[in-house]
Amino acid sequence: MLSVHTSPLEQPGTGDAGGMNVYIQHTAVEMARRGISVEVFTRATASEQPPIAELAPGVLVRHIPAGPFEPLGREELPAQLCAFTAGVLRAEAFHEPGYYDLIHSHYWLSGQVGWLARGRWGVPLVHTAHTLAKVKNAALAEGDKPEPRTRVIGEEQVVEEADCLVANTQVEARQLVGLYGADPHAVHTVEPGVDLERFTPGPSSAARRALGLSQDAIVFAFVGRIQPLKAPDVLLHAAAHLLRRRPELRERLVVLVVGGPSGTGLEQPQALRELAVSLGIERQTRFLPPQSGEALARVYRAADVVAVPSYNESFGLVALEAQACGTPVVAAAVGGLPVAVADGVSGVLVPTHTAGDWAAALAGLALDPARRTELGANAVHHARRFSWSRTTEALLGTYAAAASSFQDALRPEVAV
Repeated sequence: MLSVHTSPLEQPGTGDAGGMNVYIQHTAVEMARRGISVEVFTRATASEQPPIAELAPGVLVRHIPAGPFEPLGREELPAQLCAFTAGVLRAEAFHEPGYYDLIHSHYWLSGQVGWLARGRWGVPLVHTAHTLAKVKNAALAEGDKPEPRTRVIGEEQVVEEADCLVANTQVEARQLVGLYGADPHAVHTVEPGVDLERFTPGPSSAARRALGLSQDAIVFAFVGRIQPLKAPDVLLHAAAHLLRRRPELRERLVVLVVGGPSGTGLEQPQALRELAVSLGIERQTRFLPPQSGEALARVYRAADVVAVPSYNESFGLVALEAQACGTPVVAAAVGGLPVAVADGVSGVLVPTHTAGDWAAALAGLALDPARRTELGANAVHHARRFSWSRTTEALLGTYAAAASSFQDALRPEVAV
């Protein structure tokens, strides 16, 4: 697996670490459990990182020096692709030919590396975009920067060269075909999963005690990277709108924001805190650093509602994790979120990003215990449809299809 710009060893929720990290980590471990050795190539970001680290038995992470030993913005990484590719090829050169059977690249930067390695090693390339520049540019948050033309061209090249493309949803599959001219037969839809052992229902009371929250608090939670694309500001505006309409809730409302600045959010890392002050809800808003494991599950269990107001999501793993914990989700009706959230069953989809619509949707769940309980129970059932084991099984089927396609391409045509 190739993951140039972020490592599965990094904590999701800040910098460039997010759902893709979770995806790579869980699918790699699941493959190893099935006897498939996996190596993940990622860029080294610190001199003290070992050249090779074990993520789990059967899964190695190779840190490839490419550029300075420090995090780089994604806009800086194309200049390091040559060095990264050289490191990948050098690592393979220490093995017998045919050591790697298949390349799975994640995100367009990795796809560029995979494209070259595919030709050198004579193995098939499977590519997962995770996000698409043309889709992001069509749904920009106010003040956010469009993805550069360099990325658009890079994505088009990878789509053309990959033996198989993995889409998270049917919506993304149609986008690959319609916007990028992908061969429909090369596109395979494989829905991501959720860790059903870690994210389970649990008592809200214990979770709230651990977080220092009142038992009668009305808790809205946002989990993810703090950047315009993820739109945590929509939640703050909705909370302020709700308090203007229902001022008696001011002493009970808590807005939990869990995550760190990322992407263009790094340019104004205090912007969300300043927004809370300007909206008059600084006392109601609590900021927590990125959480993992049981601590993250506690956040979901403590919330009455988890908000996912993104302007674009290829799927929405946070929505699945929250639902697996028995917490209903209010999400934007964009990208893969209509798959991750069953509208009116496990949560509510909001067709706009206006404060009034979001306040109404959030209050409609948080202030109606019976409905919240019903949707919470449905949410657990809905989330159980998705597992990393199921995702991995489908990926292995895609790998087999890619290998077959690759061999067909190599087979010479016989003149008749």
